[in-house]
Amino acid sequence: MLLKCLSRFLLLILVTLSLVGCYGQKGLSDIKAYMAEIRSKPHGRIEPLPEFHAYEAFTYKASELRAPFEKPVVVDVVETKVKENVNLFPDFDRTKEYLERFPITTLSMVGTLSKEKGFLWALVSDENGDVHRVKTGNYLGQNHGQIVEVNELGLQVLEIIPDGDGGWVQRPRAIQIEGLEE
Repeated sequence: MLLKCLSRFLLLILVTLSLVGCYGQKGLSDIKAYMAEIRSKPHGRIEPLPEFHAYEAFTYKASELRAPFEKPVVVDVVETKVKENVNLFPDFDRTKEYLERFPITTLSMVGTLSKEKGFLWALVSDENGDVHRVKTGNYLGQNHGQIVEVNELGLQVLEIIPDGDGGWVQRPRAIQIEGLEE
């Protein structure tokens, strides 16, 4: 109870002091002088709004014509593109190998292993730095790349990529052993 009365008394003293502090100031004279100075300056002139003209509708009359960015079509001659590899397409039913999850550009050959006479394994490093043993017939890269040749200098890969026209085309790629790139 005493604490409550004391806090009210202190609050009353603070309010009283703040009101007394504002009472004795003569600070309004400088504000009045500033306002008088602003009022004595010449007034600005506001330009009138520009005159707007009514919107005139435009009717597009070239809709029957060829679009400017399309190639002209010759009706007399119809060319059909003969696809060379009609039966070429990747095997989507086979189980993907581990190295097919990496882009072929991130793979590098780091060495070879020879198990039998004439049989050679390639050691391929992925983007994580892990080394994998591959041979002819294994797949790697994200474009259905199959290893067709392994030798001491590198490996040859044949990728099957889309041709952009609904078909597939083969693209040869080579991965050289590290240190041989020029």
